[in-house]
Amino acid sequence: MAKQRQHSPEFRVQIVERMLAGENVMALAKQHGLARSMMYRWRDAYRRQGAGGIDKPPGPPAEGDRERKLRERIGELERTIGRQAVEIDFFKGVFKRLRESPKAQRRGGEASTRRSGE
Repeated sequence: MAKQRQHSPEFRVQIVERMLAGENVMALAKQHGLARSMMYRWRDAYRRQGAGGIDKPPGPPAEGDRERKLRERIGELERTIGRQAVEIDFFKGVFKRLRESPKAQRRGGEASTRRSGE
C-alpha cells in the first residue's frame, strides 16, 4: 500500500496559484509527483473558499454547504412545479374550448376535403 504524503497548505496554495496562472497541469503534476485529480480538487477548494479551503481534509461537505444545496434543490423543484401548473391550466383551457366547440359536437358530418384518389 502506498504511503500518503501530507503537503503543507502553503505548498498546496503555491501549486494552485501556478495552475491559475496558466501553467501546464500535466507538467506540474510530473514535476512534483502529484495526481492531477488531487490538484484539481485543491484548485476547486481554493476557488470556493480561498486558501483556507485547502487546509480542510476531504470528506462530506460542511453542514452549511449541505443546507445551501438542499435549499437550491427545493427552489428548483418549486419552479418545476410552477411551470407544470401553468401547463396544466393551459391544457385545461384548450380541452374546455374543444368540448365547447360547435365542430366537436357535429359527429359523422361531411369531411372538409375529399379523399385522395376520388
